[in-house]
Amino acid sequence: MSPSPSSKVRFAVIGTGLIGPRHAQTVAKHKEADLVAIVDPAPAGANVAKQLDVTYYKSISDLVQSTDKPDAAIISTPNHTHVAVARELAAAGIHILIEKPVSTDIPSGEALVKELDKSPIKALVGHHRRWNSYMVAAKRIVDSGKLGTVLAVNGLWTSYKPLDYFDPPAEWRKLRTGGVVYLNMVHEVDLLHFLFGPISSVHAEHTMAQRGFEAKEGAALTLRFKSGVVASFILSDHAPSPYNFEAGTGENHLIPKTGQDFYRVFGTNGCLSVPDMTVWSYKGATKSWHSELNQERLPVTEDTPFDNQLGHFVQVIRGQQAPSCTVQAGLAALIVCEAIDKAMQDNSTVEIVDYML
Repeated sequence: MSPSPSSKVRFAVIGTGLIGPRHAQTVAKHKEADLVAIVDPAPAGANVAKQLDVTYYKSISDLVQSTDKPDAAIISTPNHTHVAVARELAAAGIHILIEKPVSTDIPSGEALVKELDKSPIKALVGHHRRWNSYMVAAKRIVDSGKLGTVLAVNGLWTSYKPLDYFDPPAEWRKLRTGGVVYLNMVHEVDLLHFLFGPISSVHAEHTMAQRGFEAKEGAALTLRFKSGVVASFILSDHAPSPYNFEAGTGENHLIPKTGQDFYRVFGTNGCLSVPDMTVWSYKGATKSWHSELNQERLPVTEDTPFDNQLGHFVQVIRGQQAPSCTVQAGLAALIVCEAIDKAMQDNSTVEIVDYML
């Protein structure tokens, strides 16, 4: 049962690793939500619960059997546990926001989609960057036709993860499904879906391995969209660089802001760079490389995407909005990431079977 529109939605946060505490703090500060519980078997969970003055549970079964069961939960556990945790919470009648990726394999993701389709439970996948003000502005510009017909996109996600990023209890990040594709490129794929629609094929040439882990560290990618748009993308988590979403937007306070571009969108009437939100187009009616280009920088009011995502999820739970990123859309990002991962293994091209967004 969903809470009434006049009451706050009561939340639990499941998992207190890298992103869980940020979700917990967001819920605790939100005017339409109440943080009532933290769930995590690790001692860190008890510490977060104490800091935020909420009830602590070691397991989901303890949470759902309590007399203070929440309306909704945010799942921020390790990737390979997302489906099992989502099922356990949904079976208990708790609405769920699932951190990306929705699953680590397509069959379990498909099974979860089918299960939730038959359930009254409201679900959202936490691709929160759809709510970033720079991406909202980029979507508005692309959809407005200001750039003309979009022909091509250039993207970058290049940064450096220190070795302690892979230390216990996060040693699962050394594995294939814990690498840069499933942890970072999955965000980029969702944003590319958000802006340009489904992807039909991908080619990859992986970078030279430096750490010796199972997880691949990066690649040069070529993507073709179903619409005909093409994209090139450089991906690396072993390259010190200012060119990535986090540094470019300043969204993550743990990563210093650089403001450097990470996307460039090329259309028949002009091009857009993100996040400086500059549109370049010819001044006159004549389009020619001999003509002078006009530079227009579009204003963006920065806000907090985690707040916006949470507010949206509250409205989804109340039945006031449809989810912006459904479990099916979350699965679509995984489908493309699996194709990228496969292409990276042997530097090949992978055709992607049609999928729903």
